[in-house]
Amino acid sequence: MIKMKQTVIYIFLFFAMVSVTNGQNVMVTSKFDSTRIYAGDQIKYTVTIDKPSDLKVTLPIFKDTLIKNIEILSGPVMDSSSAKDGRIKIIEKYLITSFDSGLYQVPPVFAEVKNSGGLKRFYSDYARLEVTRLKIAPADTTAKIYDIIQPYKAPVTLGEVVPWVLLAVVLGAVIWAAIIFIRNHKKVSTGVEPKVNPDPAHIIAFRELEKLRNEELWQKGEIKYYYTRLTEILRQYLENRFRVFSLELTTTETLNALVKTGFKKDTSYNQLKTVLTGADLVKFAKYNPDSNENESHFKNSWNFVDVTKAVEAFSVNEDNKGIGKEGGQ
Repeated sequence: MIKMKQTVIYIFLFFAMVSVTNGQNVMVTSKFDSTRIYAGDQIKYTVTIDKPSDLKVTLPIFKDTLIKNIEILSGPVMDSSSAKDGRIKIIEKYLITSFDSGLYQVPPVFAEVKNSGGLKRFYSDYARLEVTRLKIAPADTTAKIYDIIQPYKAPVTLGEVVPWVLLAVVLGAVIWAAIIFIRNHKKVSTGVEPKVNPDPAHIIAFRELEKLRNEELWQKGEIKYYYTRLTEILRQYLENRFRVFSLELTTTETLNALVKTGFKKDTSYNQLKTVLTGADLVKFAKYNPDSNENESHFKNSWNFVDVTKAVEAFSVNEDNKGIGKEGGQ
């Protein structure tokens, strides 16, 4: 009787341990919509990450190509769905194509989990794709009739050319008249319009950040809108300060464009990367950060602007006129 009770207890503990292990398990899958396409066809490549909803993972992001000869046309388009057992599925979809025939094998995709125990990666299987070319003629050419000569190309007639010549003449006359009008208008206008100097990039950013803090969006539960506003302020600052037009760029493209300006991958760079990446998780993976993370992202944004702002040093000449010179990173 005692041995039977011990056996029951061992079985219970075993299934409890399995349940806990499965609760922290991350499953990654990658596949194409079809395993065979013709050259030039477009299909989707999907990466799915099944994880516990409270576990933070780093998602794989591809750019330009999956591997050589498999091009990415657009993506990733991200979505997520919740399961009954406290898990969540994050889905990334890319639109791809290939113009080179062959049998391709895309290496496994992995998601990373960082915790106190270190770094752990979870891999998918290989994804295979065969790209073939259309066979223009069958092996037995008697099965189908083909043209002997190429299609006839009719010569261009004078009646087809004249309308385009007249259109070019009219457009040229309009442009010439516009140039003359602008020149005459400049000569007639009197006085000099005062030059309006816009506020420095960091002043604009600090003003918008202060306004965002006073609105208390994340305190009201508007988490996604809070991070949308925060990243818009940073991206507008990058445009005003470094001429990095990132409002239509992804996080990776923005960081690469910033580095191309000569910006170093230092503490400020890491702060910017942390904020943009965290915002992507909220906006695309439906991640719900706590209050400490919200405050931390705001402080990192403020510190990034403060450290990278353009500094103006002023000197006074004999006529007491200020001469400014920009500096900064």
